[in-house]
Amino acid sequence: MDSLLLIVTPVYAALLALLFLYLSFRVINRRKVVRVALGHDGDSDLTRRVRVHANFAEYVPFSLLLLALCELQGAPFELLHGYGAVLLAGRLSHAYGVSQTAENLKFRMAGMIATFGVIAATALTSLYLAVSG
Repeated sequence: MDSLLLIVTPVYAALLALLFLYLSFRVINRRKVVRVALGHDGDSDLTRRVRVHANFAEYVPFSLLLLALCELQGAPFELLHGYGAVLLAGRLSHAYGVSQTAENLKFRMAGMIATFGVIAATALTSLYLAVSG
């Protein structure tokens, strides 16, 4: 395997990018409906959509960076796919949970636990591979 070739990370980057676009369009569509260009003007639905989108933008890039570092250091494909799948499921769960007017904390918490778990696991994996290799 060529250690400079990423095979697994691009799959999850692409899937997460599509989710990011979906979340972006949800914000744009709500802005059109309530005619608010900036901020949220007190619209609770717009506020939720903006926060779901922003939270995704805050956590996913760093998660993908760590996943790519693990892959570049030769982590097993099965482990990388596990991390990627948990990250994707976590972001879907978080987006769903926070998007609900009557917020379902179970989905929100599951999403954040999954995201934090992937960040921690990929950070530790990357660190282990860096010092042991």
